Amino acid sequence: RSLLPTLKLQDPRYSGHMAVSSVPFPELCVFDLDACLWDKEMFQMNSIPDPDVDAVHGQLGSRGMGVVGVMSGSDCISLHKGALLALQDHADGVFEGMKIACASSADTPFAERVGRAALRILEVLPGLTVWDLLMRDWEGLDVNQIGRQPPLSSNKAATHFPRLKEATGIAYDKMLFFDDCNWGDHCLMVAQGCKDERSGLPPVTVRTPRGLGEREWARGLELYRKRASGE
Repeated sequence: RSLLPTLKLQDPRYSGHMAVSSVPFPELCVFDLDACLWDKEMFQMNSIPDPDVDAVHGQLGSRGMGVVGVMSGSDCISLHKGALLALQDHADGVFEGMKIACASSADTPFAERVGRAALRILEVLPGLTVWDLLMRDWEGLDVNQIGRQPPLSSNKAATHFPRLKEATGIAYDKMLFFDDCNWGDHCLMVAQGCKDERSGLPPVTVRTPRGLGEREWARGLELYRKRASGE
């Protein structure tokens, strides 16, 4: 099912797959990974997932069977429910003009490798991985900012977002950012440190301390809509 009914909007998948053009959506939606898009912290994992042996299959909501989890040792990495539904809607073209990217400050090269492996295994729809969807938006170009090894750092406002802006050409005030903020208030740092030169506005930010659920996703879209509409 779509999350659009949460926003009191018509789900376009039931009306000829037409996107809702009257609603302003962000041009770029940026997701933190650990404890936000998915339920684990990569620095706590102890092995790099192998797609041939570590994929866990199950129901992708109402969309059929697919890879719903990735094993790293005894830990299973899974997308949060709101994240899965949001990515499914994005895959269906619900959010007209919107693209997605990741901004993660995974603390070691190993943690980054675990995260990138999980992105390539977890599925949004049967046969479509999260990585496939990220690459589809950018015609195969990897614009994602994952890790904190140079030129990245632990400060997303100082490194991840300037690099995202440069790689995508999208202004800060056209972005929506989700982060758990459990290890530092990245939302506050981005809001204070990444302001558009013309409008003076930063990305709209939403904290997800318990992961990206349906409520947090709907709240982010609504906050962006209100600001874009001047409410």
